[in-house]
Amino acid sequence: MRITRRTFGGIGLAALGAMAPRRLAAQAKSPTVANGRRYLHYDVFTDTPLAGNQLAVFLEPQGLEAAAMAAMTKETNFSECTFVFPAEAAGTDVRLRIFGRNGEMPFAGHPVIGSTFALADTGAIAAGRTEFVFGLGIGPTPVELEWKGGALAFAWMTQQKPVFGQTLGSRDAFAAALGLDTAALLGDLPIQEVSCGSMFLMIPLATRAAVDRVAPDQRALDAVFKQSGVQRRGLFVFSPEAGTDGATVYSRMLGATFEDPATGSASGPLGSYLVKHAIVKPADAQTIVSAQGVKMGRPSRIHIRIDGTAQEITRVRVGGSSVLVGEGRLRSGD
Repeated sequence: MRITRRTFGGIGLAALGAMAPRRLAAQAKSPTVANGRRYLHYDVFTDTPLAGNQLAVFLEPQGLEAAAMAAMTKETNFSECTFVFPAEAAGTDVRLRIFGRNGEMPFAGHPVIGSTFALADTGAIAAGRTEFVFGLGIGPTPVELEWKGGALAFAWMTQQKPVFGQTLGSRDAFAAALGLDTAALLGDLPIQEVSCGSMFLMIPLATRAAVDRVAPDQRALDAVFKQSGVQRRGLFVFSPEAGTDGATVYSRMLGATFEDPATGSASGPLGSYLVKHAIVKPADAQTIVSAQGVKMGRPSRIHIRIDGTAQEITRVRVGGSSVLVGEGRLRSGD
């Protein structure tokens, strides 16, 4: 056989290709993360991977200071992370510390739901148990558990009874600051502060298309809030217009610098607003569903149950599912 320059090159490449896997195998190492803390990565308020709201749950945080937990949360670039500690208060099962972009938070929704699934998946919550109580910054927070085939299928957190705050009167200026015409607002329903542990500004719009069109002008918003004497809050825009997804409302939560794909802490206030202002009848308030995160490509389904009447709401629950999508270890910086 006559070996030309081309065939010699081919033989050389083939030989190198055959040697490569053995050489790589010999050189392969298993890197370790020094001082790494194990975490589980969940997508919350969804049962579909890569949807819903992301959460990292750190199950072994003993010894970490608040500054380290805040830095680790920033490293993930998630909206929140949770750190599970032994119970501190009587009547609670664990102490859950929640950190967000701006530090520790006394209360939040999707971190509680996602952490419930993490504890169930790791066996810290025994299969079949019907209630679990988290110690949060705002106090004990009970969660009801629903199981299917030995696995946690759904979790319902109880939130505080609603507090209805101020209303925003400058409707024309406020609509313009959102990039909308005044006609996009839903009738004469109030733009109102509501809290079930965290305060949000509820903004009812006439159509889903209007919800998607919202594009806040931050300077104009600041001016409207200042003129109205109302503190700047997270903007929760929603519409009860029916859609093919079967949701009660279609929603978005807009902060000053970010949009949230699923906001459990705003969903209790949302359900309370819907009942108080007769958008949802009390008889239908056990099956409220908010479709959030669709506009930003991370669809979520947040379930809400409101007990009571428009005049007196006696109980607020927010629920959903979660799916485990990843795990890893993260350095604490020490």
